[in-house]
Amino acid sequence: MDLTGAIWHKSTRSSGNSGDCVEVAANLPGVVGVRDSKDPSGPVLTFAPAAWRAFLRHAKRS
Repeated sequence: MDLTGAIWHKSTRSSGNSGDCVEVAANLPGVVGVRDSKDPSGPVLTFAPAAWRAFLRHAKRS
């Protein structure tokens, strides 16, 4: 999947001290990318926008 043009944002829930950071790119049409900020050239998980919204709704309830 071509993620050229992705604008990555660090999660506000990421830990500032231990380096456990997640970045999300939600600016691409039809896909949301999630990656480890410590390995920006590493693997990226991709989700359909509706699936990502469902995940966020569930995570906020937990």
